[in-house]
Amino acid sequence: MDASLPALTEMPAPQYVMSGDGIRIATYLWGDDDAPTVLCVHGFASSCRDNWVNTGWVRDLTRAGYRVLGIDQRGHGASDKPHEASAYGMDAFVDDITTVLDTYLLDTVVYAGYSLGARVGWQVAVQLPDHVERAVLGGIPDGRPLARLQIEQARAFADHGTPVEDQVTRNYVTLAERVPGNDLRALVALAEGMRLGDADPDVAHPPLQPILFATGSEDAILAQSKLLARATPNGTFVELPGRHHFNAPGSRVFREAALEFFGAPAA
Repeated sequence: MDASLPALTEMPAPQYVMSGDGIRIATYLWGDDDAPTVLCVHGFASSCRDNWVNTGWVRDLTRAGYRVLGIDQRGHGASDKPHEASAYGMDAFVDDITTVLDTYLLDTVVYAGYSLGARVGWQVAVQLPDHVERAVLGGIPDGRPLARLQIEQARAFADHGTPVEDQVTRNYVTLAERVPGNDLRALVALAEGMRLGDADPDVAHPPLQPILFATGSEDAILAQSKLLARATPNGTFVELPGRHHFNAPGSRVFREAALEFFGAPAA
């Protein structure tokens, strides 16, 4: 076995942060405590390990001199996975980030988010501008993609194994089952909560920090991601050749563009 492989997949023990509504959020740290911090926030039905560790992001960021703080968003990974839709909504996800930053006594971070993590990152950058120096938002959803999921079909599959007829819903179920440890009932509740408690990114009030948007050339949301980049005063865009929504996090082009955008850590 390649001796470098363990460095790609090693996970420290999670350190838990308690959210304001009593949900345990798993967090993970890599790198020097004195280094500037990159906060990494994964996408729907993924996890910190799946999105950032197995794809080489943690390795490359720590080699570049950053400390990495990763989280499992509520409903994912080692974090609590409530089955009630009321536990999920944009305000809850933003509040979780606020709690993590406060717990780790971080005044400012650079932010890396993918898919749902990018959608949350947009809101965090807008609502907590003093805490986010700059951000990479990969595969940022076009409005509310989870609204296209047929909740009743997904719930029937989770509860009784009833075959899913709707293709979009089937795609989400397949995605949810891809990552070991996922709780399909929690993810269905998340989809229901987000479709009721989220809104499209507000292009009239975009983040003002430098933002790098990145989306795969084969991703159905490519055009919408470019529109968001153009609507952001300090936004730039990079297209990830040959990548679709589900394999873009592993793109070397993506990682290299993010590292260049973040720049060398300040001494």
